[in-house]
Amino acid sequence: MIPTIKFDEDWSYSFLDSLENNRGLNNWSKYNMALQAGKKRLIDNFHELEATKHLPHLEIFPHQYETAQKVINEMNGKAVLADEVGLGKTIEAGLILKEYMIRGLVKKVLILVPASLVTQWCRELNEKFFIPAIEQRKRPAWEQIDITVTSIDTAKREPHASVIQNIDYDFIIVDEAHKLKNKETKNYQFVRSLKKKFCLLLTATPVQNRLSEVFHLISLLKPGYLGDESSFEKNYKEEKDHEQLNELIQKVMIRNRRTDSGMDWPKRKVQTVPITFSPEERELYEAVSELKNKYRGFAQGISFTTLTLQREVCSSREAAFMTLKNLMEQYGDHPEISQDLNDIAEKINAVKTNSKAEQVLSLIQGTDDKLIIFTEYRATQLYLQWFLGQHGIKSVPFRGGFKRSKKDWMKQLFQNQVQVLIATEAGGEGINLQFCHRMINYDLPWNPMRIEQRIGRIHRLGQEKDVEIYNFAVQDTVEDHILKLLYKKIGLFEGVIGKLDDILEKFSDNQLEDHVSNILLHSESEGEIRVKMDNLSSILAK
Repeated sequence: MIPTIKFDEDWSYSFLDSLENNRGLNNWSKYNMALQAGKKRLIDNFHELEATKHLPHLEIFPHQYETAQKVINEMNGKAVLADEVGLGKTIEAGLILKEYMIRGLVKKVLILVPASLVTQWCRELNEKFFIPAIEQRKRPAWEQIDITVTSIDTAKREPHASVIQNIDYDFIIVDEAHKLKNKETKNYQFVRSLKKKFCLLLTATPVQNRLSEVFHLISLLKPGYLGDESSFEKNYKEEKDHEQLNELIQKVMIRNRRTDSGMDWPKRKVQTVPITFSPEERELYEAVSELKNKYRGFAQGISFTTLTLQREVCSSREAAFMTLKNLMEQYGDHPEISQDLNDIAEKINAVKTNSKAEQVLSLIQGTDDKLIIFTEYRATQLYLQWFLGQHGIKSVPFRGGFKRSKKDWMKQLFQNQVQVLIATEAGGEGINLQFCHRMINYDLPWNPMRIEQRIGRIHRLGQEKDVEIYNFAVQDTVEDHILKLLYKKIGLFEGVIGKLDDILEKFSDNQLEDHVSNILLHSESEGEIRVKMDNLSSILAK
């Protein structure tokens, strides 16, 4: 029988008591230990990072080291970290935080992240940086805990907000900071009200499409750095003044790109998978298209909803049925529209197969590789889970409505037990899934940045295999237009995406989607759609 080994820790308590209360150090051994501990805490060089000496297990890439060094030495701990998706902004933030803690400049820390990322942040800070970060959940202890990770939605609510606003924080980190671009939101106003010495804002999509958004984001870091709002808009209204503005922004923002990192990245193998509708699916799609054209001048509401219905028919009859049901309730007292909607309902019932789902099945069968499916619709998500289950394939859902603990559980199940994760757009934000290298864009969003965010879940630091991306598009539908007339013309899937910053300078997220919607809504022929989409893609590609 092996004896149990017990460690006597009494000496450490006695030693710490001696240090904290300045007593009992006349003993030579204790004095010598205190001397050695003091020497370890001395910083002999303020230009190099001390943190790396304490993290020998952690692989820190050159761009991450240089970022941390620049934030500390040149930006005084106030910066926007805007690396492209997957380059390790969390590692950079952890490295900067660790450095300040070692130097004795930071003790009280608040880290605000999306709810789905709270556990992930805590785990990385504890395991990679030995930083004792603690999640705040139902009964937060804001004043007692030094390093707190919580969601901004929790922090901004009372009674929490008033307590947090009275705490003098040494360091505040905000992840997914592009959500703070609007100064009118509670999120922005809350973060602005916090007392902070150092601050990092993390975002893979730096706000560059509206000057006011640039102003408000940087004002969170350095109020007054860009002057007052009215003079800022006046001074930088003309494009000729933007070069000067960019020079100012670069003093508070760092953006590393994959192409400049000098690293050997896994390849992106992108494949377009054309989907052919069954006769019943095609008949349903054409009926919805006719409905959109028939009532184009009747009301903007029904025209836009039928455009949504077209997209949903490309996804699943289940997704289309939910929108159709709402239309039937809305126009139930309009005999002609009601009859047309009933006819479409009959065509939905006639659809017995899902051509996209059949293609998903053929990609999954015959391999044990894990795979992520992105869909735009919850009804499609539920259908796919049922459909794959009927063929013996285990899957888990991931969507925005899940509580934080359930999201963590779904990710763990996907990593350890099931083959497929079926995600709505919420799965494209923040979570790290490097253990998977295959992805299906089951439904194509109309914003190219969302595609990049999805891909960034698996094409990131730590990925050891080439990433396989399958883009589904039903032939001769709105999906086909988006893929052929927009995404392909701007080179969205050609190697590493490098034009998205330029695109976002021309159009904000909503503006781009509005342009596409207007083209599809107000064009009277396929030829007109092609001409207008070609003009839009030409503007984006300039």
